[in-house]
Amino acid sequence: MNDQITENMKGKFIMAIPGLPDPNFAQTVTCLCEHNESGALGFIVNKVHPLLTGRELFEDLGITCNESIDKIEIFLGGPVQPSGVFVLHCGPFLWSETLKISDWLALSNSRDILEAIALGQGPGTFMILLGCAGWGPMQLDNELADSAWLTCDMSREIMFDTKPDLKYEKAMMLI
Repeated sequence: MNDQITENMKGKFIMAIPGLPDPNFAQTVTCLCEHNESGALGFIVNKVHPLLTGRELFEDLGITCNESIDKIEIFLGGPVQPSGVFVLHCGPFLWSETLKISDWLALSNSRDILEAIALGQGPGTFMILLGCAGWGPMQLDNELADSAWLTCDMSREIMFDTKPDLKYEKAMMLI
């Protein structure tokens, strides 16, 4: 078995193959934020939390928010760290803990970005996610070699401007 990643998938979408029986990933579009010899980190970008509102999340975190927060959908980013709060966003990239994924996308999970979003002062384009998807060393590479995932370039339009229930279909069209 090869212990070198064959292609760095950071900044790509991976989509579950049609018919995947795993309920965590069936018909999902996952944005890969990190991929190296240590493993991979990604976020499902097309599963909205069925119950939790933006206001409830911010109140649970003890963050003061204005009425604009009521319209914000909370996404289920994956089965790992289900209580972890993450933000995928476009610029600016000035928050305390920010990992730049591409020239237009970053991942942050610091309180300062959440406080700014709660007051309508955060990045103009973002999504808030609970949990993430993680793979150990070579795990994703082996799954890709076994054709468990389909891949395509990441799309800002799909990530931020497409309704969640249409993202899978639109991403599949990019293959």
